[in-house]
Amino acid sequence: MGALYDFDTAVDRRGTWCIQWDGVADRFGVDGLLPFTISDMDFATAPEVLDALRDRLDHGVLGYTTWQQDDFRSAIAHWYATRHGTEVDTGQLVYGPSVLSQLSQLLQMWTAEGDGVVVHTPTYDGFRKAVTGLGRELRGVPVGDEEALERELARPDAKVLVLCSPHNPTGRVWTEAELARTAELAERHGVAVISDEIHADFVHEGGVGRVHVPWTRVAGGGRWALVTSGSKAFNFPALTGSYGFIGDPHDRTEFLRRMETAEGLASPAVLSLTAHIAAYREGAAWLDAVRAYVAGNLEYVARRLGDALPELGWTPPEAGYLAWLDLRPLGVDDEALQRVLVERERVAIMGGAVYGAPGFLRLNVGCPREKAVLGVEALVRAVETVR
Repeated sequence: MGALYDFDTAVDRRGTWCIQWDGVADRFGVDGLLPFTISDMDFATAPEVLDALRDRLDHGVLGYTTWQQDDFRSAIAHWYATRHGTEVDTGQLVYGPSVLSQLSQLLQMWTAEGDGVVVHTPTYDGFRKAVTGLGRELRGVPVGDEEALERELARPDAKVLVLCSPHNPTGRVWTEAELARTAELAERHGVAVISDEIHADFVHEGGVGRVHVPWTRVAGGGRWALVTSGSKAFNFPALTGSYGFIGDPHDRTEFLRRMETAEGLASPAVLSLTAHIAAYREGAAWLDAVRAYVAGNLEYVARRLGDALPELGWTPPEAGYLAWLDLRPLGVDDEALQRVLVERERVAIMGGAVYGAPGFLRLNVGCPREKAVLGVEALVRAVETVR
């Protein structure tokens, strides 16, 4: 937290076309709710990133550009070396407008209509939309159930495992042993792995002491891709832009061909490149500070729910700023609870059914502490009303 960065002062996002604040009625049917919804934060991005963006805009010429240059490649290599203790092969790099666009392109490369795509449940709704929208069959296995995972990977028409690492919405950080076992299973059964690691830079310190292990460390000889972006950790998704690593050179060439021809991505967004380079070269201190602040928010959630709803036994996630709350021990009705949250408490909190998990809520506390307190207090009152 410290003197350099202020996360307590709220930034008014209303009227900025943002989905979380201005688009709340699209999902909840009511305007003016206090939102704890889509997975972005209410904080301005790192000042180091903003300074770099201003310098680039001051140059004034915003012509066609390329991501295949050393400033971008070396910034990524530096980040993986310093943050994740991993040496990456920048010759394996690819680029895409978003993580989901990369996912969609890889699914089209590696699967056909009707093929099985395995995911962990609960499941980020973007995965479900991408998989089913392409006519593939989504097949879920519970987080941590290795027997179910092997059973699904062994099915003859299972072609891809989409791994969320760390996992959204639960905040689970996979151990290196778990990832190595997954890689071995996928390779044995001829299943490609797409590892979405956009939450990798928000792993919390302390607790079980887990650290993020990039898929490149465990991939082995199987077919794989790692897709990610700095936009989640540094809160600049509106700039678009993501990158990834693809192990097989022929797959990599085909992916880039598709992006440049079928998708028309000959020139990436220059401000995204600028933001990534600045974040990865100069943004580590800001990221440490915002992560610590969010950890404080999550600790507050745990304390307050421990006092008011001890039967939940809720503890903070290992990664991220999303509190994944299992309310099933309370025996409350999902629809009744949402009605009270929206109509009486005037807050918007994502219901677990969105992720295939009725009885849960996903509460975004990537926000000033004062807002997080308002959301948790509203939830406690709503639960007391419907119980």
